[in-house]
Amino acid sequence: MTEALTQLAEHLALKRPDAVLSSQIAFDELTLDVPLAQILSFVDFLKTDSTCRFSTLVDITAVDHPERPARFDVVYHFLSMYQNHRIRLRVALREDEMVPSISTVHPSANWFEREIFDMFGILVSGHPDLRRILTDYGFRGHPLRKDFPTTGYTEVRYDEAQKRVVYEPVKLVQEYRQFDFMSPWEGATYVLPGDEKKA
Repeated sequence: MTEALTQLAEHLALKRPDAVLSSQIAFDELTLDVPLAQILSFVDFLKTDSTCRFSTLVDITAVDHPERPARFDVVYHFLSMYQNHRIRLRVALREDEMVPSISTVHPSANWFEREIFDMFGILVSGHPDLRRILTDYGFRGHPLRKDFPTTGYTEVRYDEAQKRVVYEPVKLVQEYRQFDFMSPWEGATYVLPGDEKKA
C-alpha cells in the first residue's frame, strides 16, 4: 500500500506542482499540504484525473492552533473507491482568511463546511447557505476553538412559569473540591459476587 501511495504522491507532485507544498504517508494514508489559493482546483483535479478518481468526500474538519499566525488547518478526507486509496488535504489559513467552498465539485461538502463555520468560525466563500448547523441561532462563539471556555457562556433551561426556554449566564454552583484520584475499588469494604472464590 505504501508503494502505491508513494507513486500517487509522485504523480500529484508532477501533475500539480503548484498545489502540493509537501506530502507524507502515515497509517496507510497520504497527506498533502495544499496552498489556500489552489484548494478548489486541486479538489476538482483529484476527482477528475483518471489516475486519482477521488470521487467520495468523506469529511471536512478543522484544527485550531492559536499559537500560530496561520491559526487553522482545514482538513479534507477523500476516498477513491476505484483505486482503493485515501487522501488527506490540509490547508493552513489565518483567522481573517476565507476558505473557498468545494460544494460545486462535491455537493456533500455543504454541511461539512457549515459545521466548520459553526464550530470554528471559519468563513467559507462561495457557500450557498453558510449558517450555523449544530448550535442555536443565538449561540455566541465557536465551541471547538481552543479559547472557548469549557463551561460556555450561557446555559439553557425550560422555565415552567414562562412556559418557554430561557437562556441565562452560566453560574457554577459547585464549590472547589479536592479529588484524591483514588479508584472506587480501592478501600472498598464490600465483596462482589465471585470474589469469595479467590480465597
